[in-house]
Amino acid sequence: MADYSYPHTHLFLNGEWKPAAGGETIAVTDPATGEVIGQVAKAGIADLDAALAAAQAGFATWSATSAYERARIMRKAADILRERKDRIGWIMTREQGKPLAEAIGEVAAAADLIDWFAEEARRTYGQVIPSRAPNVSQQTIKLPVGPVAAFTPWNFPINQVVRKLSAALAAGCSIIIKAPEETPASPAELIRAFADAGVPAGVIGLVYGVPAEISEYLIPHPVIRKVTFTGSTPVGKHLAALAGRHMKRATMELGGHAPAIIMADADIDKAAKVMAFSKFRNAGQVCVSPTRFLVEKPAYGRFVDGFVAATKGVKVGSGLDPASTMGPLANERRIPALEELIADAVEQGGKLETGGRRIGNSGNFFEPTVLTNVPVSARIMNEEPFGPVAIINPVSGLEEAITESNRLPFGLASYAFASSQAAVHAIGTRVESGMTTINHLGLALPEVPFGGIKDSGYGDEGGSAAIEAYLVTKYVTTAA
Repeated sequence: MADYSYPHTHLFLNGEWKPAAGGETIAVTDPATGEVIGQVAKAGIADLDAALAAAQAGFATWSATSAYERARIMRKAADILRERKDRIGWIMTREQGKPLAEAIGEVAAAADLIDWFAEEARRTYGQVIPSRAPNVSQQTIKLPVGPVAAFTPWNFPINQVVRKLSAALAAGCSIIIKAPEETPASPAELIRAFADAGVPAGVIGLVYGVPAEISEYLIPHPVIRKVTFTGSTPVGKHLAALAGRHMKRATMELGGHAPAIIMADADIDKAAKVMAFSKFRNAGQVCVSPTRFLVEKPAYGRFVDGFVAATKGVKVGSGLDPASTMGPLANERRIPALEELIADAVEQGGKLETGGRRIGNSGNFFEPTVLTNVPVSARIMNEEPFGPVAIINPVSGLEEAITESNRLPFGLASYAFASSQAAVHAIGTRVESGMTTINHLGLALPEVPFGGIKDSGYGDEGGSAAIEAYLVTKYVTTAA
């Protein structure tokens, strides 16, 4: 393994890496050991004002840069990211905990996403509208909305930033990113790749600090014209309301509680293995993680056996250990939260098939956990666990599965395994979620939509629709 060192992280303001004006920092902790491994600069109002002034000037520069040139610079940033993926992945594992292979894969996937949006920069087409008079022309043009404020979480430190950053830059917007204080260094390396690729000063700002203070200052500010947030539903609703009060466009990618429907005619062995892999990826700290498994009764026992066997095969350990397939939870506070949810489920009649406890006394390690026959009154059936806990319940058939899938106010992702075309069609059209993947894992590719409905938010962060949130349509008509 290469001998890297974990860096201290500064703010990125007007093209320069700087400490906070007030000199304040926040400690960064390794979730696998509990040790402090670095410091991140904590922005104050003076730093935010500097970021806003730079974003305003950067927008004037970048919006006047041709789409061809923007795409060229973005592709160069993607290539730089690929060259540095091993070191950046190592940094991510130290601060976030996920296995090194997952971290390096996240960096590589970010490069692919940048390439996708670089090409979309050149495809922001307008429209020519036939006029009613021969001497009149009518057309629409697409223009960048303006400077953007972006707020991103710690579970995918680069993935969550790169979607917002790439769409904004492709459209011609400048952007201020409030990245996570828990995992600051890997998103900083993403920004460094763009800076080294030649993005002009002021186009990208990067700040860290107290989330509420930064959001309450940036969102109402007149320089900011667009807000994008990934995180919990309660915080998202608050920020969306704040953006609405100031007539700011907003994209909200919020929490979920994803159902996974398993029909008796499906390939049950495949479903158990694929779903267990998806459930315990990133220790279940994934907004689209499958959580409520709804299994048709004839296949219930076989699915439970296969899923529990796969769960027991998960190797928990430091993300830097090549043998580990699941790292620690990123935050120690999740451990008592999960323990409370699991205890409540068991008290209400659920069965603990495996797991359910913290591992050791050092680091934030938690056993991959499976609960079965959990009543809908249990908290875990209604609150997103955001950890390595799966709930498997039997259902009488497709109608009961769809009813339970739609019971909660969330609607981000959903999963299904089925052979019947009638069932596949019903699941695809009737399950209330922004994304449904059937008989495989097909979410989060650069070219496909990514977003939810209901309390899981609105707006897309993938596919051809993603750039539209950063553009305004202007109508221009001319008479000769």
